[in-house]
Amino acid sequence: MALDTHLANVLAMLAVPEAKPMSEGSPTEGRASYRALTAGTLKPEEVVPVASVEDAIVDGAAGPLKARLYRPEGEGPFPTVAFFHGGGFVIGDLDTHDNMCRDICRGARAVVVSVDYRLAPEHPFPAGIEDALAATRWVVAHAAALGGSDRVGVAGDSAGGNFSAVVAQQLRDAGIPLAAQFLIYPAVDHAAAVYPSVEANGRGYLLETTTMAWFYDHYAGGFGNGLDPRLAPLRAENLAGLPPALVVTAEFDPLRDSGAAYAEALRAAGGKVEHMAGPGMIHGFFDMGRWSPAAQELITRSTRRFGEMLRGG
Repeated sequence: MALDTHLANVLAMLAVPEAKPMSEGSPTEGRASYRALTAGTLKPEEVVPVASVEDAIVDGAAGPLKARLYRPEGEGPFPTVAFFHGGGFVIGDLDTHDNMCRDICRGARAVVVSVDYRLAPEHPFPAGIEDALAATRWVVAHAAALGGSDRVGVAGDSAGGNFSAVVAQQLRDAGIPLAAQFLIYPAVDHAAAVYPSVEANGRGYLLETTTMAWFYDHYAGGFGNGLDPRLAPLRAENLAGLPPALVVTAEFDPLRDSGAAYAEALRAAGGKVEHMAGPGMIHGFFDMGRWSPAAQELITRSTRRFGEMLRGG
């Protein structure tokens, strides 16, 4: 399928010849530009409505972490979701993913706990994933107070999808079952060069191979070959017994093939898996429904399906 015309317009808008690529700047500059693109372009009328939003504190691996709680309209009990934002483990925060969390809260009819985990390079691997694991344990322990149900899931986009997949694996090993996992164009294998989608989509579609390398170097560049399953959950020896998974990929995304491979590997291990491909979509489309009707349709359809999976459907 051709690139979605609305997203093509977004890419054209971002293609400023004199702009410095993120991979040539500092993490501070990258965070500022990402915030400007996401929260900085959001108009008041584009904010997805939910019943309430409040700041909170959750447990991290090395101390308390800021978090944000989103509650849906209606009467509970609701399932609860630990959410981890994307941004290559280096950029992103509670504000850059505010509308995405609102979409999940509203579409899945779930309480969403967005976690402000520690970022690289100030806190390199494994700090971020250790925070994600500690925060999810906190959510599980407080689920009755948060949503009123014992059904807890994990969700995240890109780097946050990596965290969600790893947390699901590690909590399985700890005997703590989760209800479902929502992996939105997840980064699940850092041996990225083996996938055709990296070559086909690694330039000109927002997420570029040079930026991917910049992210990885800041996060785990000194850690070895990247095959540790806490970095690359697709490389885990055992993928059996994991919670039901909804994997969403984008056609024009360098991470497309590795995300699809993870869905297939989960299925081959006997798991309940649904893979929603995103025809015409690019990496990051989950925050672009305000610009693209096709993106919004996939956002709506996937969040609703995630809500059904959280409830055992």
